Amino acid sequence: MHCPHCGNMDDKVLESRQNSSGSTIRRRRECLTCHYRYTSYERIEEKPVMVIKRDGRREPFDILKLERGIQTSLEKRDISQSVVENLIHEIEDISMIQAGSKREIKSNDIGELVLHKLYQVDPVAYVRFASVYRMFDNISQFLHEIEKLSVPQNNN
Repeated sequence: MHCPHCGNMDDKVLESRQNSSGSTIRRRRECLTCHYRYTSYERIEEKPVMVIKRDGRREPFDILKLERGIQTSLEKRDISQSVVENLIHEIEDISMIQAGSKREIKSNDIGELVLHKLYQVDPVAYVRFASVYRMFDNISQFLHEIEKLSVPQNNN
């Protein structure tokens, strides 16, 4: 690391401390040439997970977009906010694991995961989300989805 005072690259670390969230390390350093003391910060550089859309476009994973879709499907349903938050974070965690080292996941995979989790929480929210996600354009598609609800599923 270059000394901000003299530009020399030789220094020693006097003290290292982690912030309370564990996301940053603060290091107190001293230049071995001019003895100037300075502070540096170290944090993890994360490459964002990219979502591959139906049309092939890629965009960064957006938890707020996920939350809006779930909140809309659960509107006026008697589901606590803590259940909603747990659901969102569970979907985010599973999505990150599925993205793996390639750091990419298909939007269809996220949509199916949301449907699976909503089915477990609230069947009405499931049908609401399915109608938008699967782009229902007639009543028979709604009826078909509702009929599937009455058949026991062998999912987790």
